[in-house]
Amino acid sequence: MKVAKVGEMKDLDRRATEEFGISEDLLMENAGQAVYFVMSQEFGIKDNKFVVFCGGGNNGGDGLVVARKIHSNGGEVKVFLLDDEAKFKGAAKKNFEIVSRMPIEMSKVSSIDSVRAELLDSDAIVDAIFGTGLVREVSGIYKDVIQLINESQGTVFSVDIPSGINGDTGEVMGVAVEADYTVTFGLPKLGNMLYPGYEHCGKLYVSHISFPPTLYNSHAIKVAINNPVELPERARDTHKGSYGKALFIAGSSSYLGAPYFSALSFLKAGGGLSYLATPKTISPFLASKGSEVVFLPQKETPSGSIALENKDELLEFSQGVDMVVLGPGLSLARETQELVRELTPKINKPLLIDGDGITAIAEDLGKITKREAPTILTPHLGEMSRITTMEISEINKNKIAVLQRTARELNAIIILKGAHSLIGYPDETVFINVSGNSGMATAGSGDALTGTIAVMFGLGLALEDAVRMGVFIHGFSGDVAAVDKGEDGVTAQDILDYLPETMKLYRENFAEISENLYESIFVI
Repeated sequence: MKVAKVGEMKDLDRRATEEFGISEDLLMENAGQAVYFVMSQEFGIKDNKFVVFCGGGNNGGDGLVVARKIHSNGGEVKVFLLDDEAKFKGAAKKNFEIVSRMPIEMSKVSSIDSVRAELLDSDAIVDAIFGTGLVREVSGIYKDVIQLINESQGTVFSVDIPSGINGDTGEVMGVAVEADYTVTFGLPKLGNMLYPGYEHCGKLYVSHISFPPTLYNSHAIKVAINNPVELPERARDTHKGSYGKALFIAGSSSYLGAPYFSALSFLKAGGGLSYLATPKTISPFLASKGSEVVFLPQKETPSGSIALENKDELLEFSQGVDMVVLGPGLSLARETQELVRELTPKINKPLLIDGDGITAIAEDLGKITKREAPTILTPHLGEMSRITTMEISEINKNKIAVLQRTARELNAIIILKGAHSLIGYPDETVFINVSGNSGMATAGSGDALTGTIAVMFGLGLALEDAVRMGVFIHGFSGDVAAVDKGEDGVTAQDILDYLPETMKLYRENFAEISENLYESIFVI
């Protein structure tokens, strides 16, 4: 499913009216009906008490439609306006006039004390204060009402997006409604899917409000949810070379886990041959933990990292594999960092650069742009800051745009790791990943991701799909582990150990997984 920026959503609204004759009145009616439907299914209407908080824009107009439908179906409803009624225009004004003629109590909020008793006496709350276009910090009576809604601990239904969430970034603009259910219209917005906005939405529904698929599936909308892709079947008459060969250039005397998790995750998720080029003094220890890996012991620097003199042999060996992973646990030793910079433009296979490799290449990004074969970068926010020379806070304010620009300029696929990791492509396509959990914020988790991506390519997926499915499967394995262990106890070893079971579940239950298990948005 596509995910829209606020401006793109406004354009879809305009086109719906201009190209298909779907009036603003009808769009607002459909939006209000969608919210009412969710309330009816999830909570019930008849004989329940509701309060509806309405702002002065179209979001408030949607709320007025909801109030009408609650009243007409046996619920008790009171409407509280946070803006002057004169601010209502078009369809919102029409709905205000309709509600004014009905026996629905409607009043302007003058102070927080004027609504406290009614709100605390209600069974559920409808938040129709702000829409997706909020760009300023919430203040004044709006802030007071939102805080009171959150303090009430009542069941909250938000209209389009929880009030106080920026529709393009997911930022909390000072304060934001913590909804139990959110019904968004046309398409989910970026703010519905990016943290912390996603967390504020509760259970997220979307209604296309009668938009035709040609609108909401438009190729011009570049962001989408990372929906699962079916994996190629494993044929019976095959050999280990049939499932991919990957070279991992990783590890140092100070970082023993990174090379192990990287190289072994490739095998645990179904890969054929995993080669690990790592310092010779740590190879015996790693071999005792993962003897299925083929080791290529490397000459070392005095500090125990891979020496620059290995470059030619590594380049030669890379010719015989399908993908090269460069960087996990390599260390920041000057000579090894230079090795990364010299290998990067000369490896002519798909190259995934992670961890210390990203730190090395951030000093000379031209090494990436000179590459002819595809490049994949897997930065966390700190590493993305080094790549872009932007502060983390600045990146967080506009993650999607920063990712799109950087992927385009570097001609690289970039996975911006974090809650709902983002996978960006040079053509500015971005996928929002929804698998994974907070337990995966643990040392070594990102190393296991590198091997999981490499194996998806080895199993036969096109590179573009292999990258995003590697991210999905990695998160799925963390989720499977968390079911047994809880999120607090998940380690990188658990993610690794659960990969075989995860792959089995994924293959056997693909239809259910793609339709239900990871249905982060419910379509009505």
